[in-house]
Amino acid sequence: MLNSNKKIFEKALEVNADIYHFHDPELLPLGNKLKKLGKSVIFDSHENYTIQINGKDYIPAILRKIISKLYFYYETYSIRKYDAVIFPCTYNSQDPFENRAVRTVFIDNFPMLEELYHIFDESTHKEKDAICYVGTLTEDRGITNIMEAAHKAEVKLVLGGIFTSESYEQEVNNRSEFSCVDYRGYLNRKEVLEIYRKCQIGLSTLLNVGQYNKGDHFPTKVYEYMAMGLPVILTDSKHVREVLKTYEIGIPVNPDDPKEISEAILYLLKNPELAKKMGKDGRLAIKEKFNWGIEEQKLISLYESL
Repeated sequence: MLNSNKKIFEKALEVNADIYHFHDPELLPLGNKLKKLGKSVIFDSHENYTIQINGKDYIPAILRKIISKLYFYYETYSIRKYDAVIFPCTYNSQDPFENRAVRTVFIDNFPMLEELYHIFDESTHKEKDAICYVGTLTEDRGITNIMEAAHKAEVKLVLGGIFTSESYEQEVNNRSEFSCVDYRGYLNRKEVLEIYRKCQIGLSTLLNVGQYNKGDHFPTKVYEYMAMGLPVILTDSKHVREVLKTYEIGIPVNPDDPKEISEAILYLLKNPELAKKMGKDGRLAIKEKFNWGIEEQKLISLYESL
């Protein structure tokens, strides 16, 4: 790590950029060095690392709070010197970097219209009773519960992505409910889009653990489902309810309740016109509010201000 950081710092000096923009927390010490040289530095914090550290199973439980606090103090020490911090969203309408960063700019990872929105074809034939989840496969992301829900609803669950734990993958494979799963494994972008085209519902029922569901935004996959006209079944939250007031994109559920998830699946499949309307609302939301074209202007404005 130290040797790698040294090479990165040497390359940074060689480039002699006007602005240095990085997102790895391991690079905070390099950002400090660059600030001492009078450079403009932006920390792009993709995650709330303070909360995330508390959920790392590979760190002994007794050490997690200590490491989390130490990271929080060092991050605060660093970003007070930086020109700006970029973060995807507020947390319960609050800036998590308030009184710590000179400036926070909220820039979310919304889809590009040309990649998903513009390739949508309403006439594409959907596979009967097929629903999907695409992303990292862990228990915290609700995979066990959506598999059980799909089995109860007697539908096919198309899973795309990789298991981060071999033991969890084995556990999932050994469950009787796995019989309803069409597991595709790691997918390239074209294969992901094909799943979105063929399936009727997109699921994202992350459990309420760690940093999940605390931010005032959706997981990236939800925006992708919306761009491709899929109604969404997603974890209930204050932010979800707020969005549903304007755009009826899907059904919020308790992520810990497979029965409730199953009922939502069946409700959408039995009400295709409502599901279609939700898909249209999702696409409208992407076009009007949740797309990268809007977010990139925030980033450009930030660069121009430094």
